[in-house]
Amino acid sequence: MLTMLMICLRLSQRFEVKLGRVNADVCSGGSTSCRVRRPETRLRAIEAFERATRKHRSSTSPSTSRLERTRTMAAGLHICGLVAGVLSWCLQSSCTSSQLWKVRSQAESLSSSHWQFEGLWMSCAATSLGTLQCNKFKTLIGLPVHVQVCRALMMSSLAVGLASVIVSALGLKCSRAGGGSERVKAQFVLSGGVMLILSGVSTLIAVSWYAGRVIRDFHNPLYPGVRFELGTGLYLGWAASGVALLGGAMLCCSYRRSSSSSSSPPARYFSSSKSGQGHGANIYRAPHAASCDDGANAYV
Repeated sequence: MLTMLMICLRLSQRFEVKLGRVNADVCSGGSTSCRVRRPETRLRAIEAFERATRKHRSSTSPSTSRLERTRTMAAGLHICGLVAGVLSWCLQSSCTSSQLWKVRSQAESLSSSHWQFEGLWMSCAATSLGTLQCNKFKTLIGLPVHVQVCRALMMSSLAVGLASVIVSALGLKCSRAGGGSERVKAQFVLSGGVMLILSGVSTLIAVSWYAGRVIRDFHNPLYPGVRFELGTGLYLGWAASGVALLGGAMLCCSYRRSSSSSSSPPARYFSSSKSGQGHGANIYRAPHAASCDDGANAYV
């Protein structure tokens, strides 16, 4: 299509050059109409050629294709980070409500048909007959310090994780938050990524501290109480913290890519403006026809 337009434009230029020379000869012979007006078909052909050239350059420009790839990667990282944030919040909820933060060691148990396990909120005992008895911690001040701190860290991580998911969702392309501004949405994404990282760090500190206390008491020969081992709830907390850190990093990387793609300069194209300024305007504009007194060749 572009090639055919170029051929037609060249043929029309040759024909109009010959027509201009004939008109110039007529003007030199004494005719009063010395200036030949540009036909409307010529303007239409120039506009069509300009649109086709602009479309062709925009589709084949390496900077434009690189910009589109960057935007696609940023959107993909944003969605993956948002999914990771939702998954980490679900794992954190399961970890906080789990009663299997530590399980009684079978080496200390006299019978293998009896199990004892504890969490942040209650301690439970189960038997092989299917009976289960759980007792909530009746006091808060009497609890060990590490249990109280782990409670606060897990609750704060849940709140911050939920807020990060909501803020990251506001930064999606389909949302109307911030008046549809790309810069405001990018700031939403960055804020959600930072909050998700903080949530993962809080969960990691809580489960690691609790696990350290369990391991220290297990290997302490002077510990008078019952010896426990690591439970399933701690592994859920480690998985949740890893997913949260990964999702937060994805959201921060998507903000970096989107900001770099928006700061790249736009592509420049030649255009034929009516003011006649610049080099691009002289490409499609022919010189005016000469007057009768000059006797020069006139071009359309």
